[in-house]
Amino acid sequence: MKQLLLTLTLLAALVFSGSTLAQQSQDFGNYVVHYNALNTNLIPPQVAQGYGIKRSSSRALLNVTILKKVMDTPGTPVPALVTAGATNLTGQMRELEMRELKDSEGAIYYVAEFPVHNLETYRFEVAVAIEGEEEPLMVRFTQQFYTE
Repeated sequence: MKQLLLTLTLLAALVFSGSTLAQQSQDFGNYVVHYNALNTNLIPPQVAQGYGIKRSSSRALLNVTILKKVMDTPGTPVPALVTAGATNLTGQMRELEMRELKDSEGAIYYVAEFPVHNLETYRFEVAVAIEGEEEPLMVRFTQQFYTE
């Protein structure tokens, strides 16, 4: 599964400008929420097939992972209840059905697939509820998609 995150991150780096990448994670004190959204046709076929992701230029994938900060490590994956919604610029709201993916090394990812149109821009709102925390961690970001 680390390969999936690495692949998605590298693909995002190739597709998006440096300013877009600057906010691909958000720090919440003890936790860091990493996120990205990209067209599923950018995911290698073997990775997409392994995780049941439909590849298409007109489909996108929201990917979220939560790490608890641990000194001298990249962090420990944390299970959470992740909910997300996206609103396009005309105000149409789309609830995203998040599903949990785990790999054999302990990584945990939350992903959702959804259709997109060329030059469509979505405002994402992601709520991450971690057991033992009073309030959900809220992440908001905007992403434009290209299908042609």
